[in-house]
Amino acid sequence: MAIVGISNVTRTSLPFRPPFVLACRRAGRRSSAAALETLPEITHDPVDNGSEIPASSPPPKAKVWEGRGWPEWKMMSSKELGIKASMITKPTKLVLDELKKKGYDVYLVGGCVRDLVMKRTPKDFDIITSAHLSEVKKTFSRCDIVGKRFPICHVHVKDSIVEVSSFCTSGRTPSKGLVYATRSHQDCNEHDYMRWRNCLARDFTINGLMFNPFSNLVYDYMGGMEDIKKAKVRTVIPAYTSFQEDCARILRAIRIAARLGFRFSKETAHSIKDLANSIMRLDKGRLLMEMNYMLAYGSAEASLRLLWKFGLLELLLPIQAAYFVSQGFRRRDKRSNMLLALFSNLDRLLAPDKPCHSCLWVGILAFHQALVKEPRDPLVIATFTLALHNGGDLSEAISIARRINHPHYVSFPELVEARGIDDDEELTKQVQDLACSVNCSLSAMTDEYFVSKAMINYPQAPHSDLVFIPLQVYLKVCRIFECIINRGTEKFFVPKQGNKINYFVLAQGGLAEVRHVFSRVVFDTIYPLKPQDCETST
Repeated sequence: MAIVGISNVTRTSLPFRPPFVLACRRAGRRSSAAALETLPEITHDPVDNGSEIPASSPPPKAKVWEGRGWPEWKMMSSKELGIKASMITKPTKLVLDELKKKGYDVYLVGGCVRDLVMKRTPKDFDIITSAHLSEVKKTFSRCDIVGKRFPICHVHVKDSIVEVSSFCTSGRTPSKGLVYATRSHQDCNEHDYMRWRNCLARDFTINGLMFNPFSNLVYDYMGGMEDIKKAKVRTVIPAYTSFQEDCARILRAIRIAARLGFRFSKETAHSIKDLANSIMRLDKGRLLMEMNYMLAYGSAEASLRLLWKFGLLELLLPIQAAYFVSQGFRRRDKRSNMLLALFSNLDRLLAPDKPCHSCLWVGILAFHQALVKEPRDPLVIATFTLALHNGGDLSEAISIARRINHPHYVSFPELVEARGIDDDEELTKQVQDLACSVNCSLSAMTDEYFVSKAMINYPQAPHSDLVFIPLQVYLKVCRIFECIINRGTEKFFVPKQGNKINYFVLAQGGLAEVRHVFSRVVFDTIYPLKPQDCETST
């Protein structure tokens, strides 16, 4: 294994070659990467799990696997990579420490290690340990074993859940189109072999990193560091086989590329396009989860663009795909539209560790579709957002809206030319009509018949009547707008005070918090703060 900085070309190796792997029959914004600087070579020989690493061993020969050179194994100092203990959350540290005290090996693994290397805030932290899951459960008073196919432990620490998997249950089962033959040497380090086997089961190379926070070592067996440098999403095993094995990886690839601003390797991109339809095999709960990861964690705009580019939007959100087509929006279009602008403004308020409840982005989709069906006066939309924020007090909302002197954005076809609605009763009627229209659009989005008809004018598009929004989310979205329809007659509702967002409450779907963020997103889209985004209304 090479002990190097990310860009250091001087290499030493482990005292053994990686097990030979044979793959049989093939089935078919670069922003953060710039932060990875050349790191100095580690001059000492780190010791992990009691295994010494000679500095003079020759490098292992590259293994050819599906036309690719098998990556050299590397081990890096987490301190040199800039990873600090303060970057790990307290609940995660507690679980790591308790398992270590019991004598088990523990590592952080997957996307959280990638994010730590890239100086990003991880969405969550995943732990893997040498302990059996039953032993993990004995260690913590509040711990549940969940999952049948790939069981893991959910360790409850106050209001947080820390996921813990075991090396004993996370090994890869050879798939139909891929056969793994392993051959170990008598001097093979069993710890590296165990870590390598686990990383082989990962989806993408950049997720195939392991971090031992107690020895301060980061392990890279799949070439993940090199792909981080190149800002590239690449599957661990051949992409076509990987996506056939688990089609959910297609959506994870979109989500990761959108969030990091990475591009796909050619093999990965072609396989996503070829196997896009396979995501229809996923159950609706899984689809909702993956869509929520895309739209609720601060990378919604980029996710929608990639879904559209790779032909997935017309499968998952046919109504929104029909809107893109009607706008003449091309697959590789760099320009924006109102739907993308709404989600861009939502992204500015969210982050991987500060997500929103799914009812918020579903509500935005329904609101936008209502405007597509019937464009509205900016004054109506302004009053609508203000009334939502204050719990349905239309009189107060109208009073404030009439004092707005900031120019609105006039390029969206979803907005009509401001006509000056002088009568308060007429304005109230139009605002309530908009709220009713949003609920109608929501109903259409959750009706298989209407969804299937969305792209009827575009016969070249694949047919989809997919509805993955569950009843509980539908009802929660309806509640957002009912205060306007009922003119603020809700009992016990307390409007949001101040502009600071309570992200814990937002993630739980707290009504006042959701209405507050929804109102900010819509208002900032119609009345953008940057002068260059505005055109004076005539």
